[in-house]
Amino acid sequence: MYAWDPASTYIQEPPFFETFGLQPPRVEDVRSARALAIFGDSVTTDHISPAGAIKKTSPAGLYLQSLGVAPEDFNSYGSRRGNDRVMTRGTFANVRIKNLMVPGVEGGVTVHQPSGERMAIYDAAMRYQKELVPLVVFAGQEYGTGSSRDWAAKGTRLLGVRAVVAQSYERIHRSNLVGMGVLPLQLPEGVSAASLGLDGTETFNLDGLEAALKPRQEVALTIRRADGRVTETPVRLRIDTPIEIDYYRHGGILQYVLRQLLA
Repeated sequence: MYAWDPASTYIQEPPFFETFGLQPPRVEDVRSARALAIFGDSVTTDHISPAGAIKKTSPAGLYLQSLGVAPEDFNSYGSRRGNDRVMTRGTFANVRIKNLMVPGVEGGVTVHQPSGERMAIYDAAMRYQKELVPLVVFAGQEYGTGSSRDWAAKGTRLLGVRAVVAQSYERIHRSNLVGMGVLPLQLPEGVSAASLGLDGTETFNLDGLEAALKPRQEVALTIRRADGRVTETPVRLRIDTPIEIDYYRHGGILQYVLRQLLA
C-alpha cells in the first residue's frame, strides 16, 4: 500500500517478490555456473556490503550520478540501504576486497568468462544474468565475519549468486544466506580454492539438491576446467536445521513468511 516514489534515490520497492507465486519453486541442481569471485580468508560483511563512503567511480557512484546526484551528496551506503539499486551495486564493492581471480588488484573487480574481460563485479553479474548463467562465490575461512549486515546476504542474492562455497562461515552470515535463498556450502577439511587450483575460468555443477534435501547433507561439486579436465569434490550443505530447509525451498524467509500468511 506504500506509495513508492520512482524518483527517490533513498528508498525503492525491493524486487524480492517480483516473481512470487503461491507455490514455492522446484529446487534444482546448479548447472554450468561461473565463479563471480574467489576470496581468501576473513572476508567480512563490510567487505561484502560496505556501509561507508560511496566511491565516485564505483557502480553505485556512477548510478547515482546518472540520476543527477552530485558526489558531495552521495552520503553513504548505510544511509541508502533502503535502495536496492544502490546496495546491489555496492555488494563486493569495498575498495579493500581482494578477488583472487584478479591478482594484485584491490576493489570489486572480476573477470567475465569466457570473454576474459575485466570489469566491476556488479557489471559482470548483470551480464551473467542476461546470459542466464548462475553464479558461485568461493571463499576461505570465516566467511562473513564482523557485524551482522543483512545486505551482505541480500546483495549476494540480487547479484544472481546461487551458492557460496567456503572453508568455514561466521554463524549469522551463514544463516542470513539461507534466509535469502543462497546455498552455503562448506569444503572438506584441508580443501580450498587454492588446493583445487581454481582461477575463475572453470564452470561448476552442484548435484544432489533436487532429491529430498536434508540438513548438512553432502552435495557433489563438479569442476570442469577450461582445458576440458573434470574433477569432483564433495561439499557439505550448511543448511543446518529443518526450518532452514523450508526457508530455502521457498526461495528465502521473506517468501516463506508471505506464503504462510496467505495459506
